[in-house]
Amino acid sequence: MAAITTAAAAAPISGRGATPEDLNGIDLYWRAANYLSAGQIYLMDNPLLREPLRPEHIKPRLLGHWGTTPGLNFVYAHLSRQVRLRGTDMMWIVGPGHGGPAAIATAWLDGTYSEIYPEVGRDAEGMRRLFRRFSFPGGVPSHAAPETPGSIHEGGELGYALSHAYGAAFDNPGLVVAAVVGDGEAETGPLAGSWLAGRFADPVRDGAVLPILHLNGYKIAGPTVLARIPERDLAALLEGHGYRPYVVSGEDPAAMHQRMAAVLDLVLDEIADIRHRARESGPAAEVRWPMIVLRSPKGWTGPGEVDGLPIEGTWRSHQVPLANVRSDPAHLRLLEGWLRGYRPEELFDDDGAPVPESTAQVPEGPLRISANPHANGGLLLRDLAMPDVRDHAVEVPAPARATSEATRVLGGFLRDVMAANPRDFRLMGPDETASNRLDAVFQATDRAWDLDRMPGDDHLAPEGRVMEVLSEHLCQGWLEGYLLTGRHGLFNCYEAFVHIVDSMVNQHAKWLKVSRGLPWRRPIASLNYLLSSHVWRQDHNGFSHQDPGFIDHVVNKKPEIVRVYLPPDANTLLATADHCLRSRDYINVIVAGKQPGPDYLDMDRAVAHCARGAGIWEWASTDVACEPDVVLACAGDVPTLETLAAAQLLRDYLPGLAVRVVNVVDLMRLLPAEEHPHGLAGSAYDALFTPDKPVIFAFHGYPWLIHRLTYRRTGHEQLHVRGYKEEGTTTTPFDMVMLNDLDRFHLVMDVIDRVPGLSVKAARLRQHMQDERLRCRAHTREYGDDAPDIRDWTWRG
Repeated sequence: MAAITTAAAAAPISGRGATPEDLNGIDLYWRAANYLSAGQIYLMDNPLLREPLRPEHIKPRLLGHWGTTPGLNFVYAHLSRQVRLRGTDMMWIVGPGHGGPAAIATAWLDGTYSEIYPEVGRDAEGMRRLFRRFSFPGGVPSHAAPETPGSIHEGGELGYALSHAYGAAFDNPGLVVAAVVGDGEAETGPLAGSWLAGRFADPVRDGAVLPILHLNGYKIAGPTVLARIPERDLAALLEGHGYRPYVVSGEDPAAMHQRMAAVLDLVLDEIADIRHRARESGPAAEVRWPMIVLRSPKGWTGPGEVDGLPIEGTWRSHQVPLANVRSDPAHLRLLEGWLRGYRPEELFDDDGAPVPESTAQVPEGPLRISANPHANGGLLLRDLAMPDVRDHAVEVPAPARATSEATRVLGGFLRDVMAANPRDFRLMGPDETASNRLDAVFQATDRAWDLDRMPGDDHLAPEGRVMEVLSEHLCQGWLEGYLLTGRHGLFNCYEAFVHIVDSMVNQHAKWLKVSRGLPWRRPIASLNYLLSSHVWRQDHNGFSHQDPGFIDHVVNKKPEIVRVYLPPDANTLLATADHCLRSRDYINVIVAGKQPGPDYLDMDRAVAHCARGAGIWEWASTDVACEPDVVLACAGDVPTLETLAAAQLLRDYLPGLAVRVVNVVDLMRLLPAEEHPHGLAGSAYDALFTPDKPVIFAFHGYPWLIHRLTYRRTGHEQLHVRGYKEEGTTTTPFDMVMLNDLDRFHLVMDVIDRVPGLSVKAARLRQHMQDERLRCRAHTREYGDDAPDIRDWTWRG
């Protein structure tokens, strides 16, 4: 590892070097930020210690995390100096958990916080309000949340700092993203996989990420792995991931300031040199990006010992080093000594504003890291140049007579989206672009790849904008970082394995929910999922690849944030995707199969149907000028096929039965209007599904979700739902639906069982349906394929 010695650290880098005045200014800023950070955790009054500290000045509930904070303030102070010297467009990512005190303190010192929240001025009263906001009822969280200027990263959950940083850097060639990775965070699976992201960064088209691995030795209650492994092993790990690591290590602030200033000079020069050479002469055969390993004590500059136990440099400094300040006079004296040790009278003037010397290293305007416009990506967001979706429509001369691969049709549309938006649209996915039939996009771009290429490789290029890596975490993090900095994208994934990012989508949903309530946060492009290779068509993979439960997970989020779409055919998929790519501040989940399926609606009807979200398919219904005897409802491509086949059987065998077929594209239409913006009013729902007739609902996912969405609806007791019952294997498409009792024959039996008067009248038909199931099952077992009348079914009208 390229360790920086004290002598080397003191030497000028590229003729700049840190002057004593620079170092003094950095130290003043750092002390001020540390004072403000500790004040946020402890104080609700007497912010400048203008009088002796008393118990009533202390918050009744002490919340927050001190341990990582001084190191974060140290990093920010030095980054700010570099931005001021170089004019670098820089943002930072606070990866360590609950690093909010540092992000808030530095934003207040820079003036950004008071610009956004004028009521929190840069004076003594503003400081008091700042302290009372932090982890206080009605205030702000203890992590770098949406309320925090300069943040795109919800620090309440660990593991995503690097993936967000690289997502922010893609297609931002002038940007440098400093990503601080905590050593506890470095133990998470998502972060461990994120070291690979540097292999996908193109020095010509993309910005640069500067990882700063902050090793303070401990997590909540014990040591961290990377802080304890031998230095040579840490070096080998980081170098193997393609980085050139530099160590800044120590405890003495003066020496550490010298080392950090010198190392940052060096690594930012290296980044500038890599970019210059790549943009002038083309990328080198191998790009090795610099990074920093910062070793500093946990709880640096905090209490050294409390009640006979060591605090600074140990896990005990992780949260609140002095826990009994209100009730223990000795703790109160220790706190006052700690805070006065920063010498606030040197840092703030008589009015409580930062003295000029303490902010001399801070750049101005949008160059302030806390004010970087990329961290409020909606400010930079531009509408996509969208192709006309009708140019990609499939011809539908009659419903369910011809077939298309819906996602292959969508692939042509996405190809044109990518061609028209070469700088602000990317497609993410875990090596499944071609598998999900989206490979038309490779006519417009390639897979991003910055390593060796060999004969036979398919569409690999440093400038590629299809991001494939076998880590759903990394794909999700990339896309989140890309969206949060003002761009657009789509994440395509096998349906069963998108569950890997359940926790990440939780955090993004929370971010959107909070940011929607902040006027200064501008709307960003929606997070769009395309889930294919879905539960009903896992002919080659079987049970391990069958799980539709991501829908259930997403529906748990705030209703104003989430949308779930189940387009039944190619044209409705096109219309849905067109709508989702134009939307803002949503999480859109689209589930669509990649296998050949019937085409039902021409483009005009598809657009209208998607706008309605749910509607009667008159051409498939027989309730002409009368009330229906039964409603056959469906959501999802395979359930729609089985529903229509059941409707056809009912026409053939029970021609006098009035059947209404209702297709649902927008699942949220099932909710009441008062519970979701897309919900149907009660009268509209009753008109569609009737208030008192049996409803047989064939659903793509787990049946209970439909009951959950409709339990307050009139006639809910008449609703019977068929869906996935956790039965699966490697088998034929129709055998799969039979395993879960979603097949057309079962739907007909449900009608017979639930329409009054049919159970006796249609007993022979019911028995025939049972026999048909046996016939189809036997055919698959003998021939390994579905019976021709099932496999080649078309609507007869």
